[in-house]
Amino acid sequence: MSAGTLYTTSEVEGKRISAIAAYAGLSVEVKESTANIIKTPTLTSKDGFSVFEASAIGRYIASLAPNSTLIVDQWVAFVDADISHYNTLILQLVKGTINPYNKPDRLTSALTILEKHLASRTYLATERISLADIALAAELQSAFSTTVDASLRAKLPSVLRHYETVVNQPNFASIFGSTAYAEKALQYTPPPKEKKEKAPAAPAQPKVEKKAKKEEADDDDDDDDKPFEEAPKEKNPLDLLPKSPFNLEDWKRAYSNKETRGSGGSLEWFYQNFDKNGYSLWRVDFKYNEELTQTFMSSNQIGGFFNRLEASRKYLFGSVGVLGTTNNSIIAGALIARGPEIKPVVEVAPDWESYTYERVDLDNAEQKAFFEAALAWDLEVGGKKWVDGKNVRRPHSSDPSSQSWVADLCR
Repeated sequence: MSAGTLYTTSEVEGKRISAIAAYAGLSVEVKESTANIIKTPTLTSKDGFSVFEASAIGRYIASLAPNSTLIVDQWVAFVDADISHYNTLILQLVKGTINPYNKPDRLTSALTILEKHLASRTYLATERISLADIALAAELQSAFSTTVDASLRAKLPSVLRHYETVVNQPNFASIFGSTAYAEKALQYTPPPKEKKEKAPAAPAQPKVEKKAKKEEADDDDDDDDKPFEEAPKEKNPLDLLPKSPFNLEDWKRAYSNKETRGSGGSLEWFYQNFDKNGYSLWRVDFKYNEELTQTFMSSNQIGGFFNRLEASRKYLFGSVGVLGTTNNSIIAGALIARGPEIKPVVEVAPDWESYTYERVDLDNAEQKAFFEAALAWDLEVGGKKWVDGKNVRRPHSSDPSSQSWVADLCR
């Protein structure tokens, strides 16, 4: 007996929910997400009932909980996983608790899902205030005063209406109090560099009398006992290029901390600082798109390619994604590379020749639009839309969890 159709982009979630169904003596049909699915994973039954979030789907299949209770749990899970998690992440970024490389797009994406849902509803799950509404209001009060500023709130009228409805209930007013709405979201400010104190000068050593010539000759015999000194490592030719005013690490931080498009966005920063003599821009395309199957597997392939480029991490930034659907997708994106040629940067990866590289001319409107869309993750090629993507970054040396220099910024 089938429990319904499961729409997911995650192999892990697909296995988890399929296993729960099998244990309950049921089955699910796993499919790629479609345009009318607002959040994955989503399970849709034959009678039209649907529920998203892996934990809520698992509870539905395993315990056959009543639909009303299930939907409440669905939204509590959503608040915990998408609102609370990413709000806390951004606060850690702007306060300098963690290295500022992750973009805040996931919080904006989650709030956009809420906006669509609440546009036609007063409350999240039922016709009355539930646990889900209270959980959301508590998180939104923190977000509205720190990370969700006036410009973003203007795009979320339904979310704001829901929040104010909940916190102004007579039973809650004294608990929530007034909300200090932020006009401008908190921004990350790097901590000042610590000044190193100069070490005290060592006391002058007494002069040692020169040895007699015979003793010097004897000392020469000890040269064989000296430790072997390795020859200095040969410099990478890319390090011998003339110094560039464009700082690639500053660009990565700007890309991570700013919205990609719009006034004050990372693209605006890029055009103000880019050095076309010291760096070059490239379109990258996978040669063997006909071999691609599941989109999440193609995304993992991009991550593997970027990891094999680790030796060039100082000289490269990339934004590459999967476009299309299962068994009908392509891999494409953009690279920013040190120097005038791409080969010296990418040839460190054994599979670099599995991709084609075409120089991007920013004076060409079509090529510039491709470059910007690849960075903004809204690229569309031949009717195929961006599904998932990867960005490259340098790991922070003090962060043991960032051994990989590939940032998965799935939105």
